[in-house]
Amino acid sequence: METTKVALVTGAGTGLGQALACRLGKEGWAVLIHYRRSKEGALWAAERVRSVGRPAAVVQADLSKKKEAEYVAQMCRKEFGRLDLLINNSGVYTPKPTFELTEEEWREGLDSTVTAAFFTSSSCLPLLRSAGQGRIINIGDSSAERLSARQWALSYHVGKTGLLLLTRTLARQEARYGVTVNMVSPGYLENSLDLPPLEKIPAGRYGSFEDIWSVISFLCQPSASYLTGSHIIVSGGWNLR
Repeated sequence: METTKVALVTGAGTGLGQALACRLGKEGWAVLIHYRRSKEGALWAAERVRSVGRPAAVVQADLSKKKEAEYVAQMCRKEFGRLDLLINNSGVYTPKPTFELTEEEWREGLDSTVTAAFFTSSSCLPLLRSAGQGRIINIGDSSAERLSARQWALSYHVGKTGLLLLTRTLARQEARYGVTVNMVSPGYLENSLDLPPLEKIPAGRYGSFEDIWSVISFLCQPSASYLTGSHIIVSGGWNLR
């Protein structure tokens, strides 16, 4: 009998995280759906996963706190007994000019991205190592490598740039255990808060959740076991400007 693989998706109560959780269920995965504030959205996603005959559970946590991240990993072990895929998707985007960010907004931009991914990854690594071919996929930012000045949401972008360094550090460390770590960075998705004019996207359209899923699906395949530490940008050419 084939073993059901298990995924943990953080920030899965809304948007891309919610869509990925639902798609994983459709593709046969059991899914642990994390949320911090969007309880109704997380419960809805869990029902969608169960509606296609796959197990699902929901967990609330502030992943910027180590003990809460450890609790999520413990719940995954208790509910499913294993973990094959961690998608670090959480992130709070506050579209304000740099010095209009409050202290709380500044910290939240960092805590919800790189800090949350650090604590969640470290808490889940024992399970991922045991899986044999564990996967960590960090959802990044398409301009993370450019280190260009930002007019809006600076703490979020600083966090996503730090997430790239975390990705490469973990990739080097975990390769010996068969765990791959990669970052997938969307450009402007159809649900983005501040879409640029369409003519500025070389591909002529905004990205879809399906565009991101297609890359994640590939990274989960055994044939991708040698691909680690990579930053895959899915932006329709936006980052080439």
